[in-house]
Amino acid sequence: MSSLEKNECYRSEDTIAQQLLPDYIKVLIAFPPVRKYFWKLIPAKGMYEYVIARTKYIDTVFKEALAERFNQILIFGAGFDTRALRFQEIGRKTKIFELDAAVTQEAKIVQYQKRGLDFPPNLTFIPIDFDKEPLSDKLDKAGFERHVRSLFILEGLLMYLQPESVDETFRIIRDFAGAGSQVVFDHVYSSVLRHEELYDDERRIVEQVSKAGENWHFGIEKGKIDQFLSAYGFRLCDQLDSKQLDQRYFKDPTGMILGHVNGTHCLVRAEKI
Repeated sequence: MSSLEKNECYRSEDTIAQQLLPDYIKVLIAFPPVRKYFWKLIPAKGMYEYVIARTKYIDTVFKEALAERFNQILIFGAGFDTRALRFQEIGRKTKIFELDAAVTQEAKIVQYQKRGLDFPPNLTFIPIDFDKEPLSDKLDKAGFERHVRSLFILEGLLMYLQPESVDETFRIIRDFAGAGSQVVFDHVYSSVLRHEELYDDERRIVEQVSKAGENWHFGIEKGKIDQFLSAYGFRLCDQLDSKQLDQRYFKDPTGMILGHVNGTHCLVRAEKI
């Protein structure tokens, strides 16, 4: 929906996403009143704004990695991520790898083919059964190189993993990352998992996630991000909470804040030490 917004603060670059929708949905969301209706169906205040801000931020990190000629980019749980296609003209020499379950990747390939969308030649899919296949082995077999400058993207992922899975994932990132590598991810605060209700609509969003059968299991304590990163050999570059995201993405030219990001989440970018 955000790619159709007229307001610059709310408009995203992802025009590919709407092409992947069923035709009747594309027709419906072309009308602003319908978009407003769908917007109101989002279960928690500020989550529409959060996803827009997260997309814009990670888009920027992705484009910078291409422009700076990072050797490779790995997108964990890529789903229907469209960045490899959207930004292919910026850096064709950077290898891009998308990691996800085979059924998800097959569905994405089918939808792209139906719409005549070509995958760029520098994109490699890595199908994985997370319960049965070691991640490091899959990366090695797919040609993902060790110890070169890489960008690792974990978007909308960590909160759904068990703590031990987060630890294993970041250990693998540490082992594969070369000097100057970066990781970008979002997380919820540990207080959210403890149901402390410090943020708007916190209870509602946790309930909605649970009803969908995708409970949150992992969070990071507020103020403890440096300790988390240092355990894996990374140093903090950026940490953006909801107020900082409001200022960066939802402030109009007059200085007025037009939207507020939900406070349960935080965005992080870090670099290999």
